[in-house]
Amino acid sequence: MTTVEELAAQLVALERRVAASEGALAIQSLKARYGELVDQRFHRGAVVDVSTLARVADGVAALFTPDGVWDGGPGLGSATGRSAIATRLRETTLTFSRHFFMNPRLDVDGATARGRWDLLSPCRRPDGTSYWMSGYEDDEYARVDGIWLHRSMKLTTVFMSPVGEGWTRVFV
Repeated sequence: MTTVEELAAQLVALERRVAASEGALAIQSLKARYGELVDQRFHRGAVVDVSTLARVADGVAALFTPDGVWDGGPGLGSATGRSAIATRLRETTLTFSRHFFMNPRLDVDGATARGRWDLLSPCRRPDGTSYWMSGYEDDEYARVDGIWLHRSMKLTTVFMSPVGEGWTRVFV
């Protein structure tokens, strides 16, 4: 027969598991929103207008804690704090990208979490050269006022490979 203490311990363990599962789902939604916004900086193979770009960059920055770190690696630089992140993302180095985040490995522990995401991204530079970019992002997350946010994001590029004819027809 199960004692009251055993039931209480089981309930605590179950609450922890549910919180970790809900956290992982919320972080997956956060990462999807991040990719969606980063890609909204482009439309039909061109950088959007300055006003839209500013709104989108501010939206991306809002997905980070106030002191969050966005680190794009040696090729893209880094920024700390929402204002600096928004400023950095207004400076586009591409005319097209589409972020596909895959294989999330998430470890949720209370109000903090760590994650690694594989990334595949077709992209195009202003000179018209198209690439497949592959890498991974190592993230740290924090739950702030009940909302999961990036505390840090660090991109590691594994390869960028030119694509013959490339992404010459972009429809969206």
